[in-house]
Amino acid sequence: MIRLEKVNQKYGGTQILWDLDLQIEAGSCTCIMGRNGVGKTTLLKCLMGLLPIHSGTLEIGGEDYVRRNAEYRPRQGIGYVPQGRDIFPLLTVEENLRTAFAAGRTPGRRIPDRVFELFPVLKDMLRRRGGDLSGGQQQQLAIGRALVLDPQILILDEPNEGIQPNIVKQIGDVITLLNQQDGMTVILVEQKLGFARRVGREFRLMEKGRVVATGPMQDLSDELIARHLAL
Repeated sequence: MIRLEKVNQKYGGTQILWDLDLQIEAGSCTCIMGRNGVGKTTLLKCLMGLLPIHSGTLEIGGEDYVRRNAEYRPRQGIGYVPQGRDIFPLLTVEENLRTAFAAGRTPGRRIPDRVFELFPVLKDMLRRRGGDLSGGQQQQLAIGRALVLDPQILILDEPNEGIQPNIVKQIGDVITLLNQQDGMTVILVEQKLGFARRVGREFRLMEKGRVVATGPMQDLSDELIARHLAL
């Protein structure tokens, strides 16, 4: 289980998260949703140790993570796909995938076959530079790099941003497979309502730095959408 209680986070002179409470069960697929600027990406960065938590509690699997650094997360099987992908454009696809070995989690420093089973295009493009790939291929590379860790938890920040529809469908299929077949806990920030409803099993709605509504995806009502998501 991932549990946050009364989490506050300040960025510069601005407070982003306000006494945020959040629980995510192991093995769930949870979509974190809300309008722009409500703190979704900040929440993920706090989970990953990329931004400090100024006060409050963060526990993952019953362990206190508030003072654990960002490098500790991947060693414990927490994969992260940031918004914008952050691949290395001058490195080849293979070299990008191998950067995950720096976490010290993958035995034998061998790229797992599972990565190429889920994203066959990466095997075909191993020698191509990351910067030469399309946006959708770069996103597959970013997810594949996280999967090299063989993670128990996968965190994705808007994985469909700027991606062509056929690859959006493929990414959705992969997320569902990882969650339902492999039992991986998946947390994703997602703006596209249709995609969230297709892959998500749980939702968390954010407003002004707080989680204001939670539940199974089938309970994401038109009223909640109008109140917290509609522009």
